[in-house]
Amino acid sequence: MQINIRPVIFIAFMAFTSIAGKTQTADIYSFDKSIAVPGDGGYDYISIDEVNRHLFVSHGTSVNVIDLKTEQVIGSIDSMKGVHGIAVVNEVNKGFITDGRANAVVVFDLATFKTIATIPVTPKGPDGIIYDPFSKKVFAFCGDGNAASVIDINTLKESGTVDLGGGPEFAVSDGKGIIYNNLEDKNSLDVIDTKTMKVITSYPLAPCGGPTGVALDAANQRAFSGCRENKGMSVVDIKTGKVITTIPIGAGVDAVVYDAANKLVFCSNGDGTTTIIKQNSADDYSVVQTLATQPRAKTMALDKVTHKIYLSAPKFETGTRKIIPGSFTVLVYKKN
Repeated sequence: MQINIRPVIFIAFMAFTSIAGKTQTADIYSFDKSIAVPGDGGYDYISIDEVNRHLFVSHGTSVNVIDLKTEQVIGSIDSMKGVHGIAVVNEVNKGFITDGRANAVVVFDLATFKTIATIPVTPKGPDGIIYDPFSKKVFAFCGDGNAASVIDINTLKESGTVDLGGGPEFAVSDGKGIIYNNLEDKNSLDVIDTKTMKVITSYPLAPCGGPTGVALDAANQRAFSGCRENKGMSVVDIKTGKVITTIPIGAGVDAVVYDAANKLVFCSNGDGTTTIIKQNSADDYSVVQTLATQPRAKTMALDKVTHKIYLSAPKFETGTRKIIPGSFTVLVYKKN
């Protein structure tokens, strides 16, 4: 019996291309530019002032300021001892910087970049910092003190502390009186009530180990915790504390950000990649791109207007942690 093999070949080809189409995704982000930043100090968090369109970059003993409209360096906040995080509070036109080595929070004017006050904090080692609009307080998370310092945005004084029960990393506010804070040494997610200034519960993040960055999808009640030890991003139901799923990411994760408009989660990794994850639904996620960045470019900020992501890093001498002088840059990646 004669068999016409052409339809069979065609069907097989279509099946192959259909399968391939599901596994091959075009890059959705690409390199845009690098912004040279003066100075050779260390680096940590970066933060965006969405109202004034400024990017704040921690850098040794200073915070460099980049105008997001021109993507040029326009100023700096100087004379600190060891900068970590920056929180922006537009309603009082002030920024708040954790100066870890001084054990203080430095306050500056968002328009002039002039220092207004230096606030000593009780817990040791202020590092991450956020603003909670519900309580109208700034929370500085102190890694050596296992606590958060609470700063009043009007009096510019420490109004209290919160015992965290472990070493804090990144934190995020839901804007309704709850803060979620990763405890790196406990592999857990603290839930802080900003009405009582107490931890009301702590969710275990297993299989997550060494959680650092955290982001929040308030609409779907999901938190995203990036974890170094297992190289994964855990999706947590913040109503129940259940870990819904864990997505593989790159090594040495630090920051995690969520773009609600495009349903994308970004994990910036010290191995020179940023893992980009698509949120298909509240409980369904898939890696859509492993974006090549730069080794040790692990801190990141998302511009919600342009959807660009910004990462900062210097270059290092091969096989060392010695910074190559004059190499510090902010790397810019845009949506294709």
